[in-house]
Amino acid sequence: MTLDTSTDLLIELGTEELPPVALPSLSQAFRDGFGAQLASKGIGFAAITTFATPRRLALLIQGVETRQPDQESLRRGPAVQAAFDADGQPTKAALGFARSCGVEVDALDREENEKGAWLAWRSRTPGRETAQLVAAMTESALAGLPIPKRMRWGDRTEEFVRPVHWVCMKMGASPITGTVLGIAPVTHTYGHRFHHPGPLEFDAPADYAETLRSKGYVEPCFDTRRAGIREQVNALAQSHDLRARIADGLLDEVTALVEWPQALLCRFEERFLTIPPEVLIETMQGNQKYFPLEDTEGKLQPCFIAVANIVSRDPDQVRAGNERVIRPRFEDATFFWSQDLKQPLEALASRLETVVFQDKLGTLAEKSARVARLGQSLADVLETDAHLIERAAQLSKCDLVTAMVGEFPSLQGTIGRYYAQRSGEDACVCDAMQDQYLPRFAGDALPVSPCGRALAIADRIDTLVGIFGIGLRPTGTKDPYALRRASIAVLRLLIETDLDIDLRPLLKQAVEGYPAGRLSADVVEKVLEYMLERLRGYYAEQGVAMDTVEAVIETGVTNPWDLSKRISAVDQFRQLQAAESLAAANKRIRNILAKAELEGGYAGPIEESLLSDPAEIQLATSIQARQSMIAPLAARRDYIGMLETLAELKDDVDDFFTDVMVMADDEAVRRNRLRLLQSLSALFLRVADISKLQ
Repeated sequence: MTLDTSTDLLIELGTEELPPVALPSLSQAFRDGFGAQLASKGIGFAAITTFATPRRLALLIQGVETRQPDQESLRRGPAVQAAFDADGQPTKAALGFARSCGVEVDALDREENEKGAWLAWRSRTPGRETAQLVAAMTESALAGLPIPKRMRWGDRTEEFVRPVHWVCMKMGASPITGTVLGIAPVTHTYGHRFHHPGPLEFDAPADYAETLRSKGYVEPCFDTRRAGIREQVNALAQSHDLRARIADGLLDEVTALVEWPQALLCRFEERFLTIPPEVLIETMQGNQKYFPLEDTEGKLQPCFIAVANIVSRDPDQVRAGNERVIRPRFEDATFFWSQDLKQPLEALASRLETVVFQDKLGTLAEKSARVARLGQSLADVLETDAHLIERAAQLSKCDLVTAMVGEFPSLQGTIGRYYAQRSGEDACVCDAMQDQYLPRFAGDALPVSPCGRALAIADRIDTLVGIFGIGLRPTGTKDPYALRRASIAVLRLLIETDLDIDLRPLLKQAVEGYPAGRLSADVVEKVLEYMLERLRGYYAEQGVAMDTVEAVIETGVTNPWDLSKRISAVDQFRQLQAAESLAAANKRIRNILAKAELEGGYAGPIEESLLSDPAEIQLATSIQARQSMIAPLAARRDYIGMLETLAELKDDVDDFFTDVMVMADDEAVRRNRLRLLQSLSALFLRVADISKLQ
């Protein structure tokens, strides 16, 4: 590409304030969509840089070709054999094809390959100037943005996520013609709403960003603005010997709310620190988009950092405004805290009888009772007191009817822990109030307290069997009861905290907690199938080969912890030199046995008197020896040791298939050899069905 055939292109959409949470995804989708448009038109480019602020989405396309390449098309007509008669004259088919192409038959080409020859017409359409295509490509890219609900403004018919005020387009030093969302493009942008509301001219697309920074009081690059906010907040906190709590999600949201960030340290009354810090933090972060401050030991301090979108001549006024806004929210939280503490947590249990969990599954009080019953059955494996689990389950949902959780729903469990502590409950019970909801999302921490682990498992299992049992299995993207997340959470708990629990009896026990006939008869198998499918996804994310997982699931084991140990063993087995040969042999064995089963079966013990070939005698001897060696390994679930022991059979198995005809003419010998193979297969199936390995 030479310099005179490429240039830079700037596209900017100026809008009302865009949804802050969606801004990064809108910007990325705009880039991807416009890049796809360029590719579809055959227009090359070097790179696309995105810009995103609350009031603008922009792209800088560098090194874009100034002209679309000529478009060559090929139309294939009738086969040559059908295009001409015996005298070599064109048939109606040939004449019709030529007429449709606007040429004579003599002007047509021939297209030939190994399958035959056809008449063909090659045409070339001159490429258009890129500048003539930009407006239409932009509209197409904007139409593909992930916007759930578009809006109209004024008396216009065009729709977008927010009203559009201007469209700036410049290719090199030239303007772009056409319209985007009904607006004719201009060659200037606009600066900060307050600091520079007027138009800003720039000479070339490459000057766009620096012009906004130096003259318009706008940092157009999202990542640069984000890094600047982090730097300002940290520096301001450190100047007061404090540390800022900077959550990534909050930082993204604040970045999407300001164009010219200015950090300000604000304060609130120290008396508010008497309520749980999580409440104050939730108010500052979730409601006001402030950054809380803490000392070097992590203790919350009576101050925060607000990020303004303006360089004020009187910053104290801005600071006072932010302090004034947050005070009534803290006052409300203090009132809710004092009201809730007027009675112990258990006093709220009766109110759960009026809160419906699900129409067909009863109230939260009934759910709590089921969770208590199921949770107690886990006491032995968790090595804790069943009565503590029961107590934790009885109190687990009580904080849902408190004033504090009513105002701060995201703090369910956290508030319950504080109220349980104030009520003098056992430490394990108190921790369970919060731990029951862990993990809340992918990669989140797992509960530590044994009571919390019991509730986390029992509550989710109860929900799974209940919702599946009334026929509300998730479909497509709809999962209103978060059953996918619940399944993965249970699997993580059982696998990652080494809990030796079989899902099938646990699910059956959960079903018994419901009135007879309330749930469908096949609910246990349906939930098992669903959870094992999630197990495949769990291991896929860890990079485990899917056939390794299938080989283990094929055994029918429904204990996730045990399955995990087997998967790990098979993963290591695959590294052995004998693995490939034994996997192939097992595949062959499974096929032979499946065919024999259809032809009458082969049940019964191996008869040594019918073993005649040295290879089959040796294999039978080796199998018998391995059976006694594997027994103690299986007892302690040393699956790696079992597979390593079985790998020693490789040479005997190879010799058997080389020297022995399994399907012998003598029926008794044939059946005996099938039983020998069955005993070999059964040894491997004590770990996994390695015939599934590719």
